[in-house]
Amino acid sequence: MILAGDVGGTKTNVGFFEVRDGKLVSVAEETFLSDDFPSLEALAQKFVRNHGRSATLGCFGVAGPVYRGRCKGVNLPWIVDGASLGRALGLKTVHVINDLESTAWSLSVLGRRDVVTLGAGIRGASGNAAVIAAGTGLGEGGLYWDGTRHHPFACEGGHTEFGPRDALESELLAFLIERYGHASYERILSGEGLADLFRFFRENNRRKASADVVKAIDTANGPAAVSTAALENRCPVAVMALDRFVSIYGAEAGNLALKLKATGGVFVGGGIAPKIIAKMKEPAFMEAFLDKGRMRELLMVRVPVRVIMTNRAALLGAAQFARVNADS
Repeated sequence: MILAGDVGGTKTNVGFFEVRDGKLVSVAEETFLSDDFPSLEALAQKFVRNHGRSATLGCFGVAGPVYRGRCKGVNLPWIVDGASLGRALGLKTVHVINDLESTAWSLSVLGRRDVVTLGAGIRGASGNAAVIAAGTGLGEGGLYWDGTRHHPFACEGGHTEFGPRDALESELLAFLIERYGHASYERILSGEGLADLFRFFRENNRRKASADVVKAIDTANGPAAVSTAALENRCPVAVMALDRFVSIYGAEAGNLALKLKATGGVFVGGGIAPKIIAKMKEPAFMEAFLDKGRMRELLMVRVPVRVIMTNRAALLGAAQFARVNADS
């Protein structure tokens, strides 16, 4: 039995998995609010008690940089340690990996219904691939193609400095630097980033914002209020914020594709994209993705771009990692 987890800044998904007839099969899954628990050990023990099962293998994908099986979360005040988890849960082997690495591992087990295509690219595309995921934070990772199979790996590209593309984004950069001191792509491409985009446009545009969004913006429901109002076209400031969010998302996905030469495809994961899929399908995302000067025709148009619609991807990927690395 495999115990797998997708540990996020807001929610943590945990599941038991078995391998049956060569396929990964879910036995039990549950979602918890991360802030409700003092540690991952406590959360996972609660899940084990709830389902009355035990496992020998474990793998947890965590939102943050992992060093030697240990991770201090970026947007979550936990220290996740493989050895500690093993002792607490009675696991023979425990792996701790980055959550985007686990998302990358899921690509081999996702079905066609789990993804939506934004850009078809070329038929039979192969080579390196990339994953990018905006949620509580912004995760990035990749899959190296050795000519036979993909090898997922993590990176922390979401924390690189934001690069403005026009005068408006230069003003946005100054706004974020004044607010945080350092302006990374995660400061924009995340739930709180969407809220900051709303604040920026409200301060820099004289159009009136909807009262309900203004009331919600400084609460935990702020990002959802912005996206909902924008999708329903009932707040002009929210529309501007979400439109720019999607455009910057496309631009950064294109940056990642260039850096990894991701001719095998770019996969957009995380919790935000599926919720705003109608906006993602509009031209802004792909236009920003493709807008890379001479590289537009030389590379970018060849790259398939797909949105991962299931919120189980990182959990499935953690289980797949444990399965593949069962003997290591």
